[in-house]
Amino acid sequence: MNVISPRSGTAFILKKGQKLKITDPEGEQVSDFICFNLNDTKEYLSSGRTIDYAETIFLTKGHPFYSNRSNIMFNILEDTVGRHDFLLTPCSADTFRIIYGDKNPHRGCFGNLCEALKPYGIEPDAIPICFNVFMNVAVNGESGKIDVLPPKSKAGDYIIIEAEMDLIVGMTACSAEMSNNYSFKPIAYSIS
Repeated sequence: MNVISPRSGTAFILKKGQKLKITDPEGEQVSDFICFNLNDTKEYLSSGRTIDYAETIFLTKGHPFYSNRSNIMFNILEDTVGRHDFLLTPCSADTFRIIYGDKNPHRGCFGNLCEALKPYGIEPDAIPICFNVFMNVAVNGESGKIDVLPPKSKAGDYIIIEAEMDLIVGMTACSAEMSNNYSFKPIAYSIS
């Protein structure tokens, strides 16, 4: 089991057919997840395509996740939580400056992903909306207002995905206060 320290990130290769288990060891901790086609990094995980084809924003077991080219990148095989977010962008220094008013903001998930993905030749502008594992975002059906609520994940909750192509994966232990019920914890993962 690999551990991503609080407010940090990592990147690695996940080959077609491999399974990735993402675990919340302590509960109420979000992990921003993004992936790119290992053989052509201009193909990346697409929030818009995935939501469009699934006809739901609440993605869970049984949903395929699509690239910007409408190819399936991975499927969720198991999900003990059932609530994640695919609407909101990775938190960043700008997030903390604009939303929280921080004077010396943390670089956030975006900065952590930039650093982790740099060795793979992925530039900051190429990082799209992430699949925010365990993030709980409520949407008002009338007004469209969104609320970031505490994650529903408890200690030991997990999802398992299976890669449908060779992937470069970027993952974080999210850095945003609101997303994690105002405490920062690790995220664990394993590949099989």
